[in-house]
Amino acid sequence: MRFSRRVVSLALTAVCASWSGTTVAGMTEANAALETQDYPTARSELEPLAQAGNTQAQFAMGQIYINGWGLTKDYAQAHHWYRLAAERGHAEAQFTMGVLYGTGSGVEQDAKQAEAWYRLAAKQGHAKAQHGLGVMYDNGQGAPLDYAEAVKWYRLAAAQGLAKSQYSLALKFNNGQGVARNHQEATQWLRLAAGQGHLKAIYQLGIQYDLGQGVEQNHEEAARLFRQASNQGLSEAQVYLGVMYDRGLGVEQNYREAIRWYRLAAEQGNATAQYNLGLMYDKGKGVLHDYKQAVKLLRLAADQGNLDAQVYLGVKYNKTVRDQEEQEDVRDLA
Repeated sequence: MRFSRRVVSLALTAVCASWSGTTVAGMTEANAALETQDYPTARSELEPLAQAGNTQAQFAMGQIYINGWGLTKDYAQAHHWYRLAAERGHAEAQFTMGVLYGTGSGVEQDAKQAEAWYRLAAKQGHAKAQHGLGVMYDNGQGAPLDYAEAVKWYRLAAAQGLAKSQYSLALKFNNGQGVARNHQEATQWLRLAAGQGHLKAIYQLGIQYDLGQGVEQNHEEAARLFRQASNQGLSEAQVYLGVMYDRGLGVEQNYREAIRWYRLAAEQGNATAQYNLGLMYDKGKGVLHDYKQAVKLLRLAADQGNLDAQVYLGVKYNKTVRDQEEQEDVRDLA
């Protein structure tokens, strides 16, 4: 778990106005020290304030210990300071406590504890905590499986501009989980998330255009979006872009380009890409026929549970057995 020094220093600055002169002076010194990575000075300024009950100083001390700024990382000390701040109502500390318990970082993993801390922060309007609570209801981990509750929390965070919540909310509208299915609404949320650079939202928006879900079908726009996400390494988009080149949808058909994108995704372990690339080698599309390479790729996909690859290999195996039996019959007749 990493936190930005910039975020901490900005947070310290933002709340100084309501403090006493001594507190403001200490926080100003701590802020300047964090900016210049003078961690001993930052700690010496923050610790007395934290011990006196200043929640922002307590939170900052937690950041110092969890990131190992100027000292050895110490999750126990980080947890100590975060808890003090969280118990006094510091929303970011409450959210961080949720993350610690949710991931088992420095504490025993405890989904119920994570849910409790997320809820406290979420009720204060903390967008990331609202998203975390939505995920818990979405997955039924730490909270009952309840898509309607997941939608409620995703919507609150999405309205604050949190891209991952906008994406998650879009999926709920697409699938009709916890809310009436509405592809137009899904597309609107995907646009907002994609506009912030959320890769999976860009990819999913491409699917909306490819299928004509919630938007007029447009293969060219779909290919453009897939390329945008593919260039940033999203394997799912690379596979889909490969399919577009394979079939000539939204782009000029080009088997070599299809292979290039399949290969990039396959190298990331994407089973669908491994299967598609295996077919290209088996059929000699855009590449020389290579049975061994085809089988190798198909097995990689099959081992990951790709049903198409498993069936294809089964058919290939049965054909090989039949061919061997026919050859043996011919030899026997001779």
